[in-house]
Amino acid sequence: MLEYRNWKTAAAAPAPALEAVPGLPPALDEAAEAADPHHRFLRAAWFAAAGGTDPRTLVVRRAGAVVAAIPTVRSGRLGVRTVPGCYWPFRGPPIASDAGSEELAALFASAEAAPLLGWALRLGPIMANDPSARQLGRAAEAAGWSVLSRRIGTTFLLDMGRLAREGQWPRNSTLRKNRFHEKNLAAHGALEWRFVSGEQWTPAVFDDLSAIEAASWVAKQTDVRDAKFLNPANRAFWEAAAADPALARMMSAAILDIGGRPAAFSFDLDCGPVKYAIANSYDEAFAKHSPGKVLYYRNLVRARERGIGLVDWGVGDGGYKRTIGADEGPEMVDLLFVRNRAAAALIGPLWRRSGRD
Repeated sequence: MLEYRNWKTAAAAPAPALEAVPGLPPALDEAAEAADPHHRFLRAAWFAAAGGTDPRTLVVRRAGAVVAAIPTVRSGRLGVRTVPGCYWPFRGPPIASDAGSEELAALFASAEAAPLLGWALRLGPIMANDPSARQLGRAAEAAGWSVLSRRIGTTFLLDMGRLAREGQWPRNSTLRKNRFHEKNLAAHGALEWRFVSGEQWTPAVFDDLSAIEAASWVAKQTDVRDAKFLNPANRAFWEAAAADPALARMMSAAILDIGGRPAAFSFDLDCGPVKYAIANSYDEAFAKHSPGKVLYYRNLVRARERGIGLVDWGVGDGGYKRTIGADEGPEMVDLLFVRNRAAAALIGPLWRRSGRD
């Protein structure tokens, strides 16, 4: 299971300094660098790529050092503010791993912060056991706010370290099947395995990923709203994120070419010991011999060799994830922080019912 550092309340800590900043300042990067490794993608460029109306950021400092940076944008017509960001892998603010409870509680009690938090603040989707979400929830409640939660789904986690300790992973039978599939795929042309990250992100690479999605079941059976690269808006997000060198190094794609033709990809976000699996896709012309399967196994073995022990597959489609060895993980939730208790009591049942059973 995903492990987090313990959050502690600092003793006799200096009073936090709060600053309301228009836009998405460099303080977001400072907070991300001080956060736990699996949160370090929460950088200014990440939030900027997501866009949003009227972006503003609340910055909390301790003795001059940034301990939290909470970006918000205006959402809808009701005056709700929301923490922006991409849906995958989750939405959340960067908070230093040693942030104290009283430092965050000051956010919700501050008159200066009120315009940036609005009457309600949305945070999510995010893991129910995420320490920053829990820390913010406790801080908000201490300041008199209410925290409403609705369920999004159950995540799936692949603990490669545990599987390797319990026995060989992948199993010999899986490796034999993959070699059989690779032999049959090679009958269509030479196989080339590419691994892209950092400065290797180019428009041509994004074109290859888009071409694979265009030849996949996603293009034929859906409205491509969730396609990560065929959908122009989603592609624009990832291209903008890749312009930040730090994010570009976290973004990782494994691509299988067959006879010079892009045939399958696995696209992930690598943060310390955690790999967030964002998307997998393959050309249906090669579906009989499982190009997506043989690629993501190669990708996962390579990740393990590079020190990544846990793969977060997100929610949904548990069938193939269980086949790989993933187990059910924490719930994914959508949180609404409401300033007024009466308003929270009124909308609470509606918010909870709008979740997914």
